[in-house]
Amino acid sequence: MTENLAEKYSQKVDERFTAGSLTEALINKDYDWTGVDTVKIYSIDTTSLNDYTKSGTQRYGTPSELTDSVQSLTLTQDKAFTFTIDKLYELSQEGTKSAGAALRRQLDEVVVPEIDIYRISKLIESAGASEVSSTTKSNAYEQFLTAMETLSDSLVPLVGRIALISPSFYKYLKLDDTFIKNSDLGQEITINGQVGKVDGVPIVVVPSSYLSSNVNFIVTHPSALVAPVKLSEYKIHTNPPGVSGSLIEGRIIHDAFVLNNKQASVYVHQTAEAE
Repeated sequence: MTENLAEKYSQKVDERFTAGSLTEALINKDYDWTGVDTVKIYSIDTTSLNDYTKSGTQRYGTPSELTDSVQSLTLTQDKAFTFTIDKLYELSQEGTKSAGAALRRQLDEVVVPEIDIYRISKLIESAGASEVSSTTKSNAYEQFLTAMETLSDSLVPLVGRIALISPSFYKYLKLDDTFIKNSDLGQEITINGQVGKVDGVPIVVVPSSYLSSNVNFIVTHPSALVAPVKLSEYKIHTNPPGVSGSLIEGRIIHDAFVLNNKQASVYVHQTAEAE
């Protein structure tokens, strides 16, 4: 005799973990792409100091025309997604395939992480200073202090610096005896993903998959990265032609650039590969 066992599916969906945007605090929002795909930013040069001469007609020196340069920032990332949810599934699976929830899941798990990864890649690509060395629990804090020293020598403001660190570097940092004696990771959390501060710098732990191979940490200043999102458009169409159910579509136009005169404010540390 065959027995048919009853089955029940829960209305509660087993959602995957999401981190939210980990790069919003890094962005310079001084520039506007409304109505255009390219923004050109001027950099104005300076001139050197001369000894003042107390006679003649050129006492201040020989004047020359002040020069400038232009950085053209053109949006290149035009991304889209689409999927359908058949009405039968939407009705018979106890609402677990809600179009609104599915769209929210798509944004949290796909769109936001991809934008974060792209922005971080641009920081790494355009870093003005970098170091490659092996990291251990004995030197992690010293490596971080070296980054801070390098930025200070480049006149990068102390206030506003932010560090993105890998989980492995975070582990080494917490195991470093020198750091433990000077620890300030328990300070107030103000940035998404932040686990505290080191020497007054907010520390944001990002997944290793967000970083290029062997990158331990990045220290930057939010004046450096321009990351416009010109268009973010998401639609839920109910019973569109050819579909009994919902058609979900999304499009996002964005990009990320490090300003030429701010490259010195981006420091990247990579760990040396084991031989």
